[in-house]
Amino acid sequence: MLTIAYIGNGKSTNRYHLPFSQKSENINVKTIYSRDAASPWDKVPGIHYTTNLEDIWNDPEIQLVAICLPSSLHFEFAKLALEKGKNTLVEKPFTETAQEARELFELAKSKNLLVQCYQNRRYDSDFLTAQKVIDSGLIGELLEVEMHYDYFRPEVPENSKEFSAASSYLYGHGCHTIDQVLSYFGEPDSIHYDVRQLLGPDRMNDYFDLDFYYSKTKVSVKSSYFRIKSRPSFVLYGKKGMFTKQEKDRQEEHLKLFYMPTNPDFGIDTPDHYGTLTYVDDNGLYHEEKVVSEIGDYSHVYEGLHESIVNGADKLVKDEETIRQLEILEEGIQKINN
Repeated sequence: MLTIAYIGNGKSTNRYHLPFSQKSENINVKTIYSRDAASPWDKVPGIHYTTNLEDIWNDPEIQLVAICLPSSLHFEFAKLALEKGKNTLVEKPFTETAQEARELFELAKSKNLLVQCYQNRRYDSDFLTAQKVIDSGLIGELLEVEMHYDYFRPEVPENSKEFSAASSYLYGHGCHTIDQVLSYFGEPDSIHYDVRQLLGPDRMNDYFDLDFYYSKTKVSVKSSYFRIKSRPSFVLYGKKGMFTKQEKDRQEEHLKLFYMPTNPDFGIDTPDHYGTLTYVDDNGLYHEEKVVSEIGDYSHVYEGLHESIVNGADKLVKDEETIRQLEILEEGIQKINN
């Protein structure tokens, strides 16, 4: 059993963590800290809620602390947790700079502790399904991948009157798709950045388009706050065919409706959400068919943490992947509007 505590009692903890940590039989959620005792989220029976951080630091049963605070506080509290002798999970983006990430990894190593970023989107259904199609070889040699993460939320950038890297679209959402790219495709040969402020200088970064080059393959990560109709979540092009999946993973959709992972059909695509595979086989015959979606499950992050901390398994998210992701985020922000 892995006993954990959360620092932060907001949307991140209650929507994106607790439903999955509580799902695992190997996880015991013992304590949740918040500076303010008042919270719009219902308390979970059996969990100790506190406004005193010492309740976490002084509890020898707590093996892992999850930092679910604004990104500007990630480094400070992750460092404190490690100094207090606790393994540490940090929400995305892990830190604001790659150098801060290196410092945390070195500190954890010196204390024989684990610190890891919560990259739950590795377990998105659409991403797992795209991998299945690539690995099948049916579309032939992979030439191009398009990954879209679109919203129509113009009020978000319009209500933001100043620029900051921490609140940029690239940092807030690019960290998901960049991690997916690095986790599956590895280190690219080169990257082209198109990072913009569509509302003008000194405003929020609300658009990005990053191209990762791997020999013959180009992987594009594209996102905008101004897409009234979202582009497909994934499009794959190969020498023999293509695959298109319009709909994104449905776990977040269900969580927002308070439809929890305890339901057997939680996050699972129905046939109308399936992607379409089109290809020519080795006999020259044309095929167009639906691909049953893989099942996404963010609880795999917690299962991996249990295996790493309790049983000594390798970390799911490698240190070098997190550092490289942050280097890419920093490089992207430096190239804004260039």
